Amino acid sequence: MTRINTNVPSLVAQNRLQRSNQDLQTALTRLSTGLRINSGSDDPAGLIASEALRSEITSLGKAVSNTRRASQIISTADSSLGQVSSLLNDIRGLVVEAANQGALSDDEIGANQLQIDSSLEAINRIAQTTTFQGRKLLDGSMDFVSTIGSVDSVRDSNIDQANLGATGQIDAEVVINTAATQATLTASSSAFTTSGNAAVTFGNGTQEITLTAATAGADFNDVQVQFVDDSSLGNAVPVAAYDSDQKVVTLTYNSAATPSTFADFDAVSTALNGLADFTATVATGPGTTAFTDPAGAVSTGKTGGEVLTDSLVFQLNGVSGAETFNFGAGTSSTQIAEALNLVSDSTGIGATSSTAGGLTLTSTAYGTNSLVNIDVISEGSSGAFEANLSGTRDVGSDIVATVNGIEAKGDANTLSINTSSLDLALTVGDGSSTNFSFSITGGGAQFQLGPNVTSNQQARLGIGSVSTGQLGGASGRLYELGSGQNKALTENVTGAAEVIDEVINKVTSLRGRLGAFQATTLESNIVSLNDTRANLMEAETTIRDADFAQESANLTRAQILVQSGTNVLSLANQNPQNVLSLLR
Repeated sequence: MTRINTNVPSLVAQNRLQRSNQDLQTALTRLSTGLRINSGSDDPAGLIASEALRSEITSLGKAVSNTRRASQIISTADSSLGQVSSLLNDIRGLVVEAANQGALSDDEIGANQLQIDSSLEAINRIAQTTTFQGRKLLDGSMDFVSTIGSVDSVRDSNIDQANLGATGQIDAEVVINTAATQATLTASSSAFTTSGNAAVTFGNGTQEITLTAATAGADFNDVQVQFVDDSSLGNAVPVAAYDSDQKVVTLTYNSAATPSTFADFDAVSTALNGLADFTATVATGPGTTAFTDPAGAVSTGKTGGEVLTDSLVFQLNGVSGAETFNFGAGTSSTQIAEALNLVSDSTGIGATSSTAGGLTLTSTAYGTNSLVNIDVISEGSSGAFEANLSGTRDVGSDIVATVNGIEAKGDANTLSINTSSLDLALTVGDGSSTNFSFSITGGGAQFQLGPNVTSNQQARLGIGSVSTGQLGGASGRLYELGSGQNKALTENVTGAAEVIDEVINKVTSLRGRLGAFQATTLESNIVSLNDTRANLMEAETTIRDADFAQESANLTRAQILVQSGTNVLSLANQNPQNVLSLLR
């Protein structure tokens, strides 16, 4: 090298030293920050990917905290609902105790009523004071807002969850294809003697009057006719009256009336014809003969028909229990129906006597859980009851309906659906087949459970009011058990029992629904989010974090190269000095 203006080896050594310094700086930066990517120039594609992952990780972290907060709210509500359940169970015990009216004094029943009043006040207080960070949970403010209350055929409704989406409203159209039915068995009119118009004939042998019921059937069987010869009637026409409760026709006349036509058969017949339920005719010739009391009792007997032709014993089973009945020959279908209805609360079966002379047994409940089962234990040889039964066992059918085209689950008169957008249960009137529609326009407690603010990553849960004015169902509201209300212990203890049973079931269902939401939705969501977050953090650290083993090796290599590069540069800078030897 004999040129000194350009020291090429020095330039080469400088470039290499500069690169080694850059490598050393990079290694030092990565080791001090722990990150492989500290700026966009380190890895543009990796930076973009890692920043996207970081955003997702942050969102997932907030989703986890949101879910934990929702779980805390549900736990708070459930704790208060547990207290409500305890109070309701106490009320039920007091109602059952008060039904023992033959053994309890009025003061004792009054004391039970005071305890119920106190419990009702406590329930209202819980409904108003259960809060989470100032927000009330059980006063109805977290329930859905809908127009279902304006639908006359709906007796009870529960909107558990609804995804109102971007529009903020759900319109629901309910189409009832088949109404719920009761279990029914019939005994045709052939099970009883032929129906007719009950009648009786009475007189003195020469002159007779036939008294005939205006309508056919057993209602006018065994009607007695009583005669009262009352001189205080004076010279007045006979008077007839019918007591339908006692089944007695009373004819009052004065055998000494003047003129004598006021006390003859025609006059008596005219008085009896004045009864709305009977007609009377003189059987033989003109009724101008003086009327005299017939000898012996006068009764229509079983001439109206619709009675058993022989003795009958059967057991009747329903959803509420079983009873055994024993009827003798001559018992009418109406009497059988009355006997069955007396214990309908114990069997769950009611009975009606039809105008055609038959007997219909119907469950008080609806749906496939209703039951009418009859077992004829014995019947006289001439009896025809068992042979004319439509069957020995029958069950009802559940409602068949759709909600917005989705087939609903039917349970008696209650229909329900559970989809990703709507979870509700509606109870319509007994046997109702009326279609209806309603809208859910807002309300509910909305929980953000996912990392993205979209409707499919949110849950909107309805928590209804547990105040005594709102708790209840088809049988009534809880407040009606208070003093002075129509289902107080002294007014209607049976109605109180029906209401409290419905309320207990409703509160229990609410607790179960909240518990299921907490266990299956919230807790599983936390596990899923944490797993996803861990996987994303692993992916992010793989892309962005520094490998200390590798970077330590890079640091050592860069240090050596910088040192050697410095030495080489020093040697390269000394080379031009060799030119001086040529000038000596």
